[in-house]
Amino acid sequence: MNKNHYVAIMAGGIGSRFWPLSRTSYPKQFLDILGSGKTLIQQTFDRFADFIPKENIYIITSDEYIPIVKTQLPFAVEENILGEPSRKNTAPCIAYIAHKLKKINPDGCLICAPADHLVLEQIAFKKVCIEALNFVRVNNALVTLGIKPTHPNTGYGYIQHEQYEVSDNVFKVKTFTEKPNLEIARTFLASGDFLWNAGIFVWKVKNILQAFEKYLPEINELFVAEEKALNTAKEKKAMDKIYPLCTSISIDYGIMEKADNVYIIPSSFGWSDLGTWNSAYENIDKDDAGNAVSCRNSMLIDASNNMIHAGQDKLIVLQGLENHIIIDTDDVLLICNRSKEQEIKEFVAEIKRSKGERFL
Repeated sequence: MNKNHYVAIMAGGIGSRFWPLSRTSYPKQFLDILGSGKTLIQQTFDRFADFIPKENIYIITSDEYIPIVKTQLPFAVEENILGEPSRKNTAPCIAYIAHKLKKINPDGCLICAPADHLVLEQIAFKKVCIEALNFVRVNNALVTLGIKPTHPNTGYGYIQHEQYEVSDNVFKVKTFTEKPNLEIARTFLASGDFLWNAGIFVWKVKNILQAFEKYLPEINELFVAEEKALNTAKEKKAMDKIYPLCTSISIDYGIMEKADNVYIIPSSFGWSDLGTWNSAYENIDKDDAGNAVSCRNSMLIDASNNMIHAGQDKLIVLQGLENHIIIDTDDVLLICNRSKEQEIKEFVAEIKRSKGERFL
């Protein structure tokens, strides 16, 4: 393993589209959504520990989730579990780890990846990550991994790349497009030069910091001002001071869509962002009627193409229902048409307004 390689696992989200299983107090990255025997963050840690030294794996999460991370990842270096005092999207999170590593190894190469994605093909994933790390080691490049689309998905962002390679399987990025409608997604798929945005980034520490200086100077200056506290006992106090002043912005909007040294590597490693119940449905074994059932006891009669999740001790009897999401927890039952799953976030917002925080 290369001691110059690092990874930051971003684990601070609340996974509202996986409500009611994912809750603010215990979000989806800490759940075994697919019934694999490991939670999503455990799978992510193991995935990177295969080729990144464990002492070089950092987990950045919300302060409130640090005890959960320590419990679920007992083999992680405790000092590498970093807490954010507030949720400010991915740019401040990445600025935090980059400035921290600047004092340790400014020439280090860093992968930044979400904690809650699914990767089915580990060998292919490792190969493309090593390719990206080798490319950024010798080039002033900000690299993102792009997934070769298999269908016109409207739930993903798309990245268009130039026609010709700049290096083996590395292309310069032309445009970023947020979640398109179905017609545009079909056009993207037919063109052959659009990839799904996986939200996995690779760069040299000093190069991403240069990008922060140029494109997000207001965030960068906050961390520069407290740089002496990093990697010391004063770090937590410094973060408590910095984060309330940080703009909430994604690294995509803040830097990747503006920079002129952004490259993409087309990839296929059985990826899903597991962002919705439909994405879980697609990755769970189904019965002959197309039902994805994640519970021990169920009786399905004239039911087809449903996503069903319930406690292991509860019997679920379902009759005459098609194409629905049925999620049963101790205090909430969700029954939602699969075609309306994008509205679950709106349900959560309305519940917060009308019922308070109790069910969130």
